[in-house]
Parts: sequence; structure tokens; C-alpha cells
Amino acid sequence: MAALRREGRRFAPLISPRPITAVRSSPFAPSHEDEDPIGVRYISTQVVRNRMKSVKNIQKITKAMKMVAASKLRAVQTKAENSRGLWQPFTALLGDLPSVDVKKSVVVTISSDKGLCGGINSTSVKISKGIHKLNSGPEKETKYVILGEKAKAQLIRDSKKDIELIITELQKNPLNHTQVSVLADEILKNVEFDALRIVFNKFHSVVSFIPTVSTVLSPEIVEREAESGGKLGDLDNYEVEGGETKGEILQNLAEFQFSCVMFNAVLENACSEQGARMSAMDSSSRNAGDMLDRLTLTYNRTRQASITTELIEIISGASALEG
Repeated sequence: MAALRREGRRFAPLISPRPITAVRSSPFAPSHEDEDPIGVRYISTQVVRNRMKSVKNIQKITKAMKMVAASKLRAVQTKAENSRGLWQPFTALLGDLPSVDVKKSVVVTISSDKGLCGGINSTSVKISKGIHKLNSGPEKETKYVILGEKAKAQLIRDSKKDIELIITELQKNPLNHTQVSVLADEILKNVEFDALRIVFNKFHSVVSFIPTVSTVLSPEIVEREAESGGKLGDLDNYEVEGGETKGEILQNLAEFQFSCVMFNAVLENACSEQGARMSAMDSSSRNAGDMLDRLTLTYNRTRQASITTELIEIISGASALEG
């Protein structure tokens, strides 16, 4: 046994987990924690455990965000369904002419202020750019009015000179008709137009939305189309009575139509946003669950491999001592 201890002392430097150097340690030299000599298996299982903990926390956040989006969706959906009865009579009365040829067009792009809601904002921006391209020409002018932070971030990069007005934080307070009417009045005062083209996402279900464009014409264009025999709806079936002229009535109808269409568009887009966020957070939660299952399997394999390796080392050492 004494000889065996002497042999062990002689070969100890060769089997040491850390190299023995006579050089004086420098403050810039890597520490032993940065090396991966002896507890590599322990470090790998610790990393996997930390990753599993992070994925679990992310999964909790996404599930909570899904529940919050579902609660907001129920509150906004009722308002959106009730608001559809406001703009539909105006569409029947004045019509909706998306292909009308005018000189001054204004594209009102409605988007959300927050992200994590799928591709609804990108869809609205793409449609707005397409409408801008179709209505641009040597004698035509097309401007943007942006509602929402996400559309602003995308359009301000390549269409900054065409942006006429930007309104953000629209959903900071609960949406109502008075609030949207004030915004509509501000747009009418600051923007000259022949046709307003409102781009928004119409709510269809939690997992689907329909990109929609509603057109509101100025009173002059409405009167021009009526005189030229254009299809405007049921306006010509009514007679104007009282002291107001037809132009004054059309002016009032156009302003009220714009506020009603804007109110419905903002609510429909808010419903689509919450529905898309619910779907995105549900997908994120399921992906986090799948990742957690894979990490658990990796952790168990790593732990079992480390236990097996340690058992082999113990058995090998015992066999060497017996031999």
C-alpha cells in the first residue's frame, strides 16, 4: 500500500483536473471559472435548468397576455357590432365608390399602438401603399393620415413627405363616439381632400380578419357624381325640404358619415388586434410548451449520462485497485 501511495503521488500531476503552472497569475489571465475542466456535466445541466426556468416564465407571460386580450376583446366586440348600424345607412344613402377618380386623395391608415398581434398592421400598411400608388399621378395628389404607432413606424421611413397628420395613443382611453368624432373633426379641418379612403381590418373571428377600405367623398364630389349620373345610392330618391340647400345637407351628411365610418373602423380594428394577439399568444404558449418538453428530455439525458459516467469511473477505479 505504501508503494501504491508513492506511485499515486508521482502520477498526481498528470491526472490533475487543472494544469499546474509556475507562472505568476495575471489579472488579465482567464479565471478557473472561465475554463471547463472538471464539472462540465454539472455546468451543462445547470444551463439547461436555467433555460427551462426562462421558458416557463415566458409561457406564464404569454398565457397571461392571452387572457388579457380575451377580456379586452369581449369588451370591444359588443361596441363594434353595435357601431355597424351607424355607417350602413350612410353607405345605402351616399354609396361607397372606391374607384372614383379624384385629384386629392387622403389614405387614412388605422393601426395599433402595440405589437405582438400578428400581421394586421403590416397588412394595413401594404394596402395603404397600394392605394397610394394607384392614386398617384402627374395631376393627382395623395396624402397619408396615420392612426397608430405601428403604421407610423413603417410609413415614416419611405413616405415621410406624404404624411399629413399622425395621431397615436388612440386606445389609451376606452373608445367612444365622442372621442372619435373629435379626431374626425380634426382631420377634416387640417386636411384638404376629394376622397377619404379609410384602411382598417374588419373583425370576422378570433383567428381571421378582413382588410377593408371604406371611401368617404367630399360634398363637391358627391354632387358632381350625382349630376353626372354616377351610382351614389338612394340619395336622389329623397327631396330636400326646408331652408337648407342640397350642398349644405351634403356637407353635414359627409361630416357625419366620416365620423360614423371612423368610429366603426377604429372599433373593428381594435377587435382584430385583440383577436390576433390572442392567436399569437396561444401559438407562443404552445411553442413554449414544446420547447419545455424538449429541454426536459435533454436535461434528463444529460443527467443520466453524467450518472452513468460517474458510475463507470467508480467501477473502473475499484477494478484498478483490486488488480
